[in-house]
Amino acid sequence: MLDSTTKRRIDTARDILVGKVPDPKSQVEQITIALIYKFMDDMDAESEEMGGQRTFFAGDYERYGWPKLMRSGLGGFETLNLYSEAIQKMPENPGIPPLFRDIFKNAYLPYRDPETLKSFLKIIDEFTYDHSEKLGDAFEYLLSVLGSQGDAGQFRTPRHIIDFMVAILAPKKNESVLDPACGTAGFLISAYKHIVNANKDANGHSTLTPDDLGRLAKNFMGYDISPDMVRLSLVNLYLHGFTDPHIFEYDTLTSEERWNETADVILANPPFMSPKGGIKPHQKFSIQAKRSEVLFVDYMAEHLNANGRAAIIVPEGVIFQSQTAYVQLRRMLVENSLVAIVSLPAGMFNPYSGVKTSILILDKALAKQAAAIGFFKIKNDGFSLGAQRREGGKDDLPQVKAEIEAYLGALRARQTVDELGLRNAIVVSKDKLAASGDYNLSGEHYREGQAALSSWHFVTVGDAFKKSELTVLPETLKGPVVYLGLENIAQHAGNLEGDIISADPAEIKSLKNVFKPYDILYGKLRPNLNKVWLSDRHGICSTDIFVIEPKADMALPDLYAYLFRTSRFNDFVMQQLKGAQLPRIGWGSFEAIQIPLPPLDVQKEIVAEIEGYQKVINGARAVLDNYRPHIPVRAEWPMVELGDICAIGGSITTDVDLSRPYYGADSIESNTGKLLKTESAMAQRVNGPVYEFSGERLLYSKIRPYLNKLTVVDEIGYCSSDMYPLIPDKTRVLVTYLATHMLSDIFNDGIRGFYERASIPKINRAQLFGTVVPLPPVATQQSIVAEIEAERALVAANRELITRFEAKIQAALARVWGEAEAAA
Repeated sequence: MLDSTTKRRIDTARDILVGKVPDPKSQVEQITIALIYKFMDDMDAESEEMGGQRTFFAGDYERYGWPKLMRSGLGGFETLNLYSEAIQKMPENPGIPPLFRDIFKNAYLPYRDPETLKSFLKIIDEFTYDHSEKLGDAFEYLLSVLGSQGDAGQFRTPRHIIDFMVAILAPKKNESVLDPACGTAGFLISAYKHIVNANKDANGHSTLTPDDLGRLAKNFMGYDISPDMVRLSLVNLYLHGFTDPHIFEYDTLTSEERWNETADVILANPPFMSPKGGIKPHQKFSIQAKRSEVLFVDYMAEHLNANGRAAIIVPEGVIFQSQTAYVQLRRMLVENSLVAIVSLPAGMFNPYSGVKTSILILDKALAKQAAAIGFFKIKNDGFSLGAQRREGGKDDLPQVKAEIEAYLGALRARQTVDELGLRNAIVVSKDKLAASGDYNLSGEHYREGQAALSSWHFVTVGDAFKKSELTVLPETLKGPVVYLGLENIAQHAGNLEGDIISADPAEIKSLKNVFKPYDILYGKLRPNLNKVWLSDRHGICSTDIFVIEPKADMALPDLYAYLFRTSRFNDFVMQQLKGAQLPRIGWGSFEAIQIPLPPLDVQKEIVAEIEGYQKVINGARAVLDNYRPHIPVRAEWPMVELGDICAIGGSITTDVDLSRPYYGADSIESNTGKLLKTESAMAQRVNGPVYEFSGERLLYSKIRPYLNKLTVVDEIGYCSSDMYPLIPDKTRVLVTYLATHMLSDIFNDGIRGFYERASIPKINRAQLFGTVVPLPPVATQQSIVAEIEAERALVAANRELITRFEAKIQAALARVWGEAEAAA
């Protein structure tokens, strides 16, 4: 278990780095490299104490030893140069094993501030390696700060879900275990711990023999396409006792070298996203597809041994998409290996993704004798399902785990499952799954009596609502008319966005639907599902939108506009989509969906409750939308040209080191200066020309519509040639003061005239540097910045307020569905 001292040291190390290395993944890499660096020197020191010799830092590498790096009297830049040189040369060190050379492959120091490095190394110097399990726990905690690798569709799997999946498969000491998209090796570590804990005697002593341990080390294998993830996996496994971990940099979907390697147990959360144009796999896959989720599941199903088992996290598209590849995949799974599906709550991967997921449980031996599939549902996992995922609340995992184990046990014993008393599951025959031909794997699709979970009477949508039949041809319209397209309805949010057209009838080229106040507009095309708006005006809209009105005295549109946006209703809609090229739901399918129908007076109470929460949310959003830091310019302050206090701090290059960070306009949030993401030049597919810079820079976007996008970074990296890397004169201006002023309306009003008259709307260097800036004394700048930071902290609290009250709305809607415990 992680002790508080070690946790504090890791947190301190990250705090030291955060100003120079804002990206969590880069922080983890820097701490990893430094820990292993010191670890090697500690092993050398231990060898000397026992009468041996140094091997890691010997010969030409002796001068890089940790004591040499930490000796008193060594200057800041000397330390920086020595450490930077050491980690870059370590892959060539003949005295270290291949594992460590792989760990240091392509390592570099991403900043040039000696004070930051010395403070960082001082914290690393406090770590000791006298307890490998403690260090392994510390490293797992360090890995927990990793967030999204969004471009690849990778999201860190929560530890409790990993352990849940491993416990269901229960890998054995003599079985091979594979993760073909291993990330930081979390599944492999959990499987290893499961085996160790399962092989203890009554006194808690291990019963694993040296042969068992040797076999374990050989039986665990992982692949990942990212060299950074491979490095972290190697370290993670090493710190958990694997002296020769088998982790390979390998593209599971396009490479063939390891195609013949199979496993007894496969555990994975593969990437969900595919690049533009799709994956181009080799020809050995049984399912011909371009989507990564289809190919990964196909790969894992095909690479199980005869009695193999797998647990795979998949996005909902795998469960019910109607395209040929998805249907073929589901049919193959049902016929050959699938025994159970576990539906996970939609907020599982917050804050990185709201994607809804499920776990496929494969067992090739059981699947041959089972005539049905078990559908299990987890509503709560012990954490809140909002943006921050706070621990606490109801936890269905233990009960669902027990039910799955009982279900699988009954299959193995060839016993009936009817008397198991499954509270969180239904069992559906394979014949029923195959009957429609699409092998839909959504449990809700086969669940009868949806009303059972709610205290309210359930009716169909068609019982309470009707589709407006009012349509209009252009020639029947008089005067300008408001027109809405699908693009004008915000997904999930329930409001309008974009430019609302008020068009002349002559400009409208086709039949349109008519709507009026209190009609519900519902987008019926995927990917525009969950675009729901309660109308507040008269107008016309695209025929790709249902115009829905309540039947007399049955349903309040105010409530059902919210209810139609819930994930549960959306799940029902997704099951009814038709059409491969442009999936849509027809009105006949839509009106057959069952919904709860409380009495009207209860509906009014719920609407009043929700509207109260919504008012708080709207007020908080107004603060976020309207707050702008303001610098009250005083008449006595000198006005100087921007070019007098800063210069371009970089040079244009096409020679790009793809491992270094790269910033474009999409990396920065408009109007706030907030850095949204830090990615490598490789991840951004940079091929130049770009600005190269080193050290603290104010990155300013010079092209419209990305004006008012700027941020401050401090490292060695690149930015788009459509940005200026500015280096302020720190003796005259604070970079935070300058950044605040450049985001202000005063500054932007001063440059607006340049791009409004330009054929290519951008600001050239002369125009930017000729813009004047108020320049008070540095002490005054410091007090201004301090006050603005205090204001920003108060404004940021509104984000939390929004999260809390959105959760309250979801809790109210969950009560209507009969899922009160699933929300709040």
